[in-house]
Amino acid sequence: MMLRALLFLSLVLASSFPAAAQNRGERRGATPGDFDFYVLALSWSPGFCALRETGDRAKTQCAPSARNGFVVHGLWPQFEQGYPTQCGITTRGPGRAAMEIAAGLYPEEELMLHQWRRHGSCSGLAPTDYFTTVRAARDRVVIPEAFRPDTAGFEISPRDLERRFIEANPGLRLESLAVSCRRDVLQEVRICLTKDLRDYRACDEVDRRGCRAPRIKVLAPGASLPD
Repeated sequence: MMLRALLFLSLVLASSFPAAAQNRGERRGATPGDFDFYVLALSWSPGFCALRETGDRAKTQCAPSARNGFVVHGLWPQFEQGYPTQCGITTRGPGRAAMEIAAGLYPEEELMLHQWRRHGSCSGLAPTDYFTTVRAARDRVVIPEAFRPDTAGFEISPRDLERRFIEANPGLRLESLAVSCRRDVLQEVRICLTKDLRDYRACDEVDRRGCRAPRIKVLAPGASLPD
């Protein structure tokens, strides 16, 4: 009898919170424009290039002559839990006007097209408006002086890195950004913004997924992975 009662209770609880279960992780084909906030992902290009797998593309971004620092990875619509992808997309890509607006925002045109299909389509915006929003989000964030390509090549704790961004961007808070790393190498800084880009906002799930290494390496352009 007790087992039946517990089983019944678990079924009731599961049916009472379907949205919570659905909101975990990726939600393909969600309604365009239906999201809670944006995540601006800024990739540390030397770290990305050193960590990329053999055969990966990004030939322009990772060319020996490239001297990139932080570059736009994407502007991602996000839920409080999980995130939408590929929302109402068609086989038709961004037109010439949108491509011109996006020029110079991303290190690779292929990345720009991928970001539109996977994330931009969930913004509810036309391609021209979406890439205008991406540019506005990028222009809103000041990169700290220490993270210029010509001054890179040092170690720092993720928390101190976050504090550098907070010092350079009034209103930014610890709960509004996260550092991403792999193999103790800096990969990205992810900053959470309101849908209208007027303010930074807390994003617990993004913050929880941040780097947990005590210290990370900020590689200089052209550097290889440390032994």
